[in-house]
Amino acid sequence: MSQPKVVLAFSGGLDTSFCVKYLAEDKGYEVYSVLVDTGGFSEEDLKTIEANAYALGVKSHATISKTADYYNDCIKYLIFGNVLKNNTYPLSVSAERVFQAVAVAEYAKEIGATAIAHGSTGAGNDQVRFDMAFRIIIPEAEIITPIRDLKLSREAEIEYLTKKGVGREWAKAAYSINKGLWGTSVGGKETLTSEKYLPEEAWPTQVSKTEPETITLEFVEGELKGVAGETFETSVQAIQKLAAITQPFGIGRDIHVGDTIIGIKGRVGFEAAAPLIIIKAHHTLEKHVLSEQQLYWKDQLSNTYGTLLHKGQFTEPVMRNIEAFLADTQSHVTGKVHVYLAPYRFYVEGIESPFDLMSSKFGSYGEMNNAWTGDDVRGFSKVASNQVMIYQKVSESVQNNE
Repeated sequence: MSQPKVVLAFSGGLDTSFCVKYLAEDKGYEVYSVLVDTGGFSEEDLKTIEANAYALGVKSHATISKTADYYNDCIKYLIFGNVLKNNTYPLSVSAERVFQAVAVAEYAKEIGATAIAHGSTGAGNDQVRFDMAFRIIIPEAEIITPIRDLKLSREAEIEYLTKKGVGREWAKAAYSINKGLWGTSVGGKETLTSEKYLPEEAWPTQVSKTEPETITLEFVEGELKGVAGETFETSVQAIQKLAAITQPFGIGRDIHVGDTIIGIKGRVGFEAAAPLIIIKAHHTLEKHVLSEQQLYWKDQLSNTYGTLLHKGQFTEPVMRNIEAFLADTQSHVTGKVHVYLAPYRFYVEGIESPFDLMSSKFGSYGEMNNAWTGDDVRGFSKVASNQVMIYQKVSESVQNNE
């Protein structure tokens, strides 16, 4: 009898390495490991992870490159929506994990797996994101979560792997780092508290630039296409270029405090120079070229979009509806944004756009009006204040018993 197939979302770390041995040798599964690259791995990283997977005993290992799809299907809309969770966090890991989970589930469906597994613990958001994606896309498959179900400690996992002859160095790093196209998360002892901040050495990119500079970002219909005078074929390349320029300034560091899917508060450090600068620049450009109502409704729907994505609801049909709205608002979001960079900080100097609604043809705020007269304003003010004036008069009459 052939062994049942299980697809394992594989990163090559301690938890997923345990899962390979446990599923293959203790549970009798034919293990198909899969890594979904969303911009956080070098070619050397990918080769090392693949070699480790086969050394652990997988039947097959697949690396699925999804960086371009991750941008086109997810990040693009986070930019269009200027999405910052709790006005702070660009959803660096939240968006990545959901997208990876969907890709793993689609791969499992493609190869006809009867089971699908991940190495999440029972303490975080990722378990929900993976479970939901798996259940939605391949509901007929059994979901196996060894680390969560067995309630294993790190020490127990290491002991098990050692007995199985896996002699790798499993020393836990002082800080856990998760790098992707849309930012890098940083976790450590300080993020487990409410009062401490991460020390300088915890950040993945150390500060090496000290001289301020100004760069220009070029957007075409809401998408970043140019950085510092260089035009790129894809926005992924533009994001990577911006990150290379700005991360050495120590820009984009912060700690996000949020409500987890499982109902507790949590803190995570992050380094996201490119995402934070892009969102700020994009939002500034939008404030110049969009109408008041466009900006208002974008704020409402973008917040909903970010919240649903954070909670693992990437496949909810309303997400496609919101994406259609966000994309439709971007036709005039074209222009240049000038950004000042300095150690640990940045700000937007200004914008240039053919769609700028601050056109001097119609007037300058506080200075000159060219498209209306004082009488126009007097009449408008009278009509606009009518209802509140009537309200006040009626209230006064009632109070005075008139």
